[in-house]
Amino acid sequence: MATSSVPHFQEELEQLKARLLEMGGLAEDRVRSAVKALVDRDASLVDAVLAGDQPINQLHIEIDGRCFRMLALHQPMAVDLRAIMSAVKINTDLERVGDLAINIAEAVLRYLGHALVKELIDIPRMSDIAQAMLRDALDAYVRRDMMLAQAVLDQDDTLDALKTEVFRELLTYMLRDAQTIEPALDLILISRHLERIGDHATNIAEDVIFMVSARDVRHHASDLK
Repeated sequence: MATSSVPHFQEELEQLKARLLEMGGLAEDRVRSAVKALVDRDASLVDAVLAGDQPINQLHIEIDGRCFRMLALHQPMAVDLRAIMSAVKINTDLERVGDLAINIAEAVLRYLGHALVKELIDIPRMSDIAQAMLRDALDAYVRRDMMLAQAVLDQDDTLDALKTEVFRELLTYMLRDAQTIEPALDLILISRHLERIGDHATNIAEDVIFMVSARDVRHHASDLK
């Protein structure tokens, strides 16, 4: 009997999934709060995001520890082995999403020191899409759902297009009025951070496809279509 088939291993795997979902929820909440601070021009929300890094860092260390113990104690094979290896990579992606939320909050804090450049439309949309991608990617991991993972990959182009639109629109403001250059650059930076969050969600979705099918689609995800 394979070591990875024992009930105790499956219980630990479920606990691991739960901790990853918890970490994903924390990271998503920090992204949401950082963008809400931008839209509402609320510096107190920025402070909350900047102060909230410790729980994610603690979970990052804990989850890695869980993964390494499971590998050492159970010596899992096939899909169970891929599930743990994927968890290690997903853990890193989620920690980086938390770091990007901090980067967004720092840019928001700078932006709040300037007059409003323009009404914010595409950046909140980018935030909603990136958060949904992150949620769906983690759900796909827990459910081992390749179709949901592919749906996450399909959203990436939308996020990229919005980032490009943000850049083009803000560039026109900067060319017309030099006083908008500094705050507009921060908005461009925020859009870039949101696009990177989408990239991390895409990484997770690719890990799900590898976990379920043992296929590496990092450079040819469209082959699944």
